[in-house]
Amino acid sequence: MKVVLFAGGQGIRLREHSERIPKPMVPIGYRPVLWHLMKYYAHFNHKDFVICLGYRADAIKEYFLNYNEAMSNDFTLSNGGRGIDLLTSDIHDWRITFADTGLHANIGRRLRAVRKYVQGDDIFLANYGDVLTNAPLNDFIDEFKRSNKIAAFISVRPSYSFHVVNIRDDNLVTSIEPVAGADIWLNAGFFMFRQEIFDYLHEGEELVEEPFNRLLKEEQLMAFKYSGFWAPMDTLKDHQTLQELHDGGRAPWALWSGDSRD
Repeated sequence: MKVVLFAGGQGIRLREHSERIPKPMVPIGYRPVLWHLMKYYAHFNHKDFVICLGYRADAIKEYFLNYNEAMSNDFTLSNGGRGIDLLTSDIHDWRITFADTGLHANIGRRLRAVRKYVQGDDIFLANYGDVLTNAPLNDFIDEFKRSNKIAAFISVRPSYSFHVVNIRDDNLVTSIEPVAGADIWLNAGFFMFRQEIFDYLHEGEELVEEPFNRLLKEEQLMAFKYSGFWAPMDTLKDHQTLQELHDGGRAPWALWSGDSRD
């Protein structure tokens, strides 16, 4: 099952990194967050990727063209350093299509641009390229298949420390509660689509606005609630949190290995 990854945005809220590399290439440990996300999909045996490129496309291409398996795998060095015998491997069975989808294109336009690369699959997956989770992906895919709906996504509760406030017309506060405790569910960025999604996605439109509203009016849009680990990498604080989890050996998204520093 193909996985479309949107990796062309500038990531201006991570300006410390994004002036040099696109946000999906910001590293967590030895590898960029994009690699961690791809390893997650590969763990569920989804290894055919289509990367939608834009800002600093060269950085993503060069990374995979010069990929060094030894950085995140056990290996034996011999013959004075001239022989390297990999004991495990990351991406030997991955297939990656690199597609230039425009420097300033929105997500909807990027998806339309790679339609020709996903036409062979009745169902394909998609992701923003900078979010991580440990959700049981294939369980949700199986439920989506049984539904015969056109689109679905994983939905999570917000983990922010803000408060939800209800205010009357006279400015009197009627309730205030932590956003994490409110009955609010977010789009987690893990999508499942049938080919019919392109019938609802018109030229120039953003993916989750007009197309999704058309789908929900026809009862063709699903969301799977997940209360486990999910984390975006939108800000420097988000990056620091993910890095700390990784460095402490507590990376919940690393389902492929008991060692979260993989």
